[in-house]
Amino acid sequence: MNILLTGATGFLGSHLARALVQASHRLVIVKRSSSDCTRLADIASEMIAYDADEEGSVYRLFAEQGPFDAVIHAATAYGRRGESDVGLLEANVLFPLRLLQLCCEQGTRLFVNTDTFSRDSLAQGAPHLAGYHLTKKQFAEWGAYIAKKYGLTFANMRLEHVYGPFDQSDKFIPYVISQCLRDGAQLALTSGEQKRDFVYVEDVVAAYLLLLREKSSLPAEYAEFQVGTGKATAVRELVEKIHSLTRSTAVLQFGAFAQREGELMCSQADTGKLGALGWQARVSLEQGLKLILQKEAAD
Repeated sequence: MNILLTGATGFLGSHLARALVQASHRLVIVKRSSSDCTRLADIASEMIAYDADEEGSVYRLFAEQGPFDAVIHAATAYGRRGESDVGLLEANVLFPLRLLQLCCEQGTRLFVNTDTFSRDSLAQGAPHLAGYHLTKKQFAEWGAYIAKKYGLTFANMRLEHVYGPFDQSDKFIPYVISQCLRDGAQLALTSGEQKRDFVYVEDVVAAYLLLLREKSSLPAEYAEFQVGTGKATAVRELVEKIHSLTRSTAVLQFGAFAQREGELMCSQADTGKLGALGWQARVSLEQGLKLILQKEAAD
């Protein structure tokens, strides 16, 4: 297939890019000119890249490389790097909306959008990453509208807490691992009562690839797929498991911080829709953590 992928230089996107190349798809990526492409160094010659911040580049790439069999949108802006509200709107709504409109114009019938479980916190009035969550919700709503209007498949991938090798060092699991590997570190945490559905990145990638294989059987409408293991694990249990696997001497200070305002206390996926297509998460939390530690040791 001829595939357009956004967010290829990021954590999930780089795993998707590698899997798409390995599956012999023709891959075109669109990225920021300032993006760190380190994660893609070994497959850079096997894809075609465009810079999104060059004037007219999105329209040019559709003209030069389209039509696409599918577009996978994995790019996002969280607001952690000082982005303005307008910047979040541009990155998370207007940019993918342009892609979606071009899909309609060129006849691309499958648009796979990457969404997040954490936007449920909007209903609880949580201020943390509220702009990010609001824009993710808004684009999903636009997707539903466009899918109905033009008769395409808008597959909304509602991801739970994805983890795995090559994630950013300031994300929760990489941070906890790095602290546990420090002799005598003191790790200040909340009570850890909140529960999350931790899903290994290779299982997530397998869900995206499954939708590509099932493209012809997917209905031409908005469809939401929750991507997780279907099991919620307390953050405290996760941290203690990492502490044990690393044989750490770090002091775990549970309760040092209060929970964030509006914190989601439990999230887990209903994987029924993906299960009906034959998908299931195969990597357990302990297996996934061991795989990360093995890769870190090898590097």
